[in-house]
Amino acid sequence: MGLRVVIAGGGTGGHIFPAVAIAHALKKKSPDLEILFIGAKGKMEMEKVPQAGYKIEGLDIAGFNRSSLIKNIALPFKLIKSFFQVRNIFAGFKPDVAIGVGGYSTFPVLKYAQQKGIPTFILESNSFAGKANIMLGQQALKVFVAHDGMEKFFPKSKMMYTGNPVRNTILIPEGTREEAVKFFGLDPQLPVVLVTGGSLGAKSINEAIYHGLHRITEHDIQLIWQTGKPFAERGKEVAAGNGKVWVNDFIKEMDKAFAAADVIVSRAGAMAISEICVIAKPAIFVPYPFAAEDHQTANAKNLEQREAGILVPDDKAAAKLVDEVMTLVADQVRREKLSRNIAPLGVRNADEVIAETIIKTVQKG
Repeated sequence: MGLRVVIAGGGTGGHIFPAVAIAHALKKKSPDLEILFIGAKGKMEMEKVPQAGYKIEGLDIAGFNRSSLIKNIALPFKLIKSFFQVRNIFAGFKPDVAIGVGGYSTFPVLKYAQQKGIPTFILESNSFAGKANIMLGQQALKVFVAHDGMEKFFPKSKMMYTGNPVRNTILIPEGTREEAVKFFGLDPQLPVVLVTGGSLGAKSINEAIYHGLHRITEHDIQLIWQTGKPFAERGKEVAAGNGKVWVNDFIKEMDKAFAAADVIVSRAGAMAISEICVIAKPAIFVPYPFAAEDHQTANAKNLEQREAGILVPDDKAAAKLVDEVMTLVADQVRREKLSRNIAPLGVRNADEVIAETIIKTVQKG
């Protein structure tokens, strides 16, 4: 019988996609291995993980709310309840190893595993580690990191630079740019800007594009615009009848969207950055300012310092984003420079390296 593995985390695609990539790599290396995901009830992992072919259990857990302190009153009770839920899940599944990828469920799952002497591993995908991961990292067997300078957060002896796991469809895209552009009903002869605020959408990016849409398309710039659910209606409304815009709340065929794009506008989550590094496209990053420890700004600044990306602060998006988009589309030399500088940061086999390390480390122990 193979190893029994728990993978904890989620909340956004930035946590879910690398977790699924690791799960696939583990199964590929050890087909008899059993995997159970643990996520937060009501979050997107409860839908996306089963779609990827894995079982998932949900916890009644929420994160610290930075925008409304009063909403945190119930947090200690939810955390205590989640520990009891983890105990029951572990009693039934009996895991040999626990992997945390970030998100609300990571802390109670890995903390409980460590208390029970079960080997734990952490994927810290950001350039600025969250407090929960820093605490858990002290007792983890290995901490997989995607950025330099992470020894200020974790014991150096436990750290391993792997990069972030990226979806296979992004790594091995099918078809040409022309085919990808036509897939979205757009003209391959005109430039295409992919606008994405991540799986949940991004208010500041959406508002800026909404107000500047006609100015953009008047300059023969086309848009593939992922709005997220909350903004989908307004996005479709403003783009109605405009043949230079494809708009929807979610993009299932992200590989085609990346292939079609000449410029990308994105949040600066670790997963988004990892995928943009792999495809080596020029990008404008608008970090989400309320991310834990403001890690998205740290991620984007890291790229800006290497001249591998353009940073537009969230509170400047309304005034600056559309101008930045139009300027970059018009400047081929700068686009080529950004592509050149971001390409070496792309890691293509992180999932395999992580899976192999976990299996070898546990078997050795």
